[in-house]
Amino acid sequence: MSTAMKRRRINLRRFIPLYIMTLPGLAYLLINNYMPMFGLSIAFKDINYAKGIWGSDWVGFKNFNYLFATSDAYIITRNTILYNAVFILLGLSFAILIAILLNEIRSRFSQRFYQSAIILPHMISIILVSYLVYALLGPATGFVNKTILPALGVEPISWYLESKYWPYILTIVHIWKGAGYSCIVFLAAIIGIDREYYEAAALDGASKWQQIRKITIPMITPIITMLTLLAIGRIFYSDFGLFYQIPMNSGAIYDTTNVIDTYVFRGLMQLGDIGMSAAAGFYQSIVGFVLVIASNYIVRKIDRDNALF
Repeated sequence: MSTAMKRRRINLRRFIPLYIMTLPGLAYLLINNYMPMFGLSIAFKDINYAKGIWGSDWVGFKNFNYLFATSDAYIITRNTILYNAVFILLGLSFAILIAILLNEIRSRFSQRFYQSAIILPHMISIILVSYLVYALLGPATGFVNKTILPALGVEPISWYLESKYWPYILTIVHIWKGAGYSCIVFLAAIIGIDREYYEAAALDGASKWQQIRKITIPMITPIITMLTLLAIGRIFYSDFGLFYQIPMNSGAIYDTTNVIDTYVFRGLMQLGDIGMSAAAGFYQSIVGFVLVIASNYIVRKIDRDNALF
């Protein structure tokens, strides 16, 4: 037996416990991510429960007409893309800012306290968040209408009937709920930066802002790029709870709160056609895949080291 073969067998015996430890994760990945791919065929069929999935009639791209042939297609596509673009830009910016501020706290107790306080909104159910928002914006008993606006001499506002306010409300709620969780990744990356860089910069007379701009941001740029690319891949997906629960499913503001996910859900509830909802999910996945590939290609052209692949 050759030396290379013996070395391979020895390594195999050494790593058998590690291979066994990966089995639960691989099983979960197979069951949760790969086996459902067979369900993609639902997007191209007229599902008949009596015939089953495989026996149902093949209708090609007919289910996709539901997304593109309606008058609402432009509105839901516009809302989905614009909201997610704003969420990516502002969400990452606030997450980075929070991570930098947390890193500047030297007291261990204070740091843990602020970390817990900032991540707490992420732990709250979106249902509870919707009622918190309603407690603020409710037309009759809301804190804003009953306390803040009268103090400012402004007439009460019917928030759940006025579309123009909701792009700002949804953006604020999204950032408040998600920025604390997102900042954990950036905080971990910042903590990993060698402190000698900052000490050398301080000796050269660099201010805090200059240290952040010249050391912190460049050092965490690969993380920023990776998270941005992953977010772009989901730009055609929406936080269903945010767009459905927070506006309380108010029909008067659909033009600013209706996105692909909520539109498909309402259509599924009304028509009961799972083929149409499967077509929407398939469409979102394909668009997300193309966007990730295109974005990664652009990043590779600009800076090869920061690309995902």
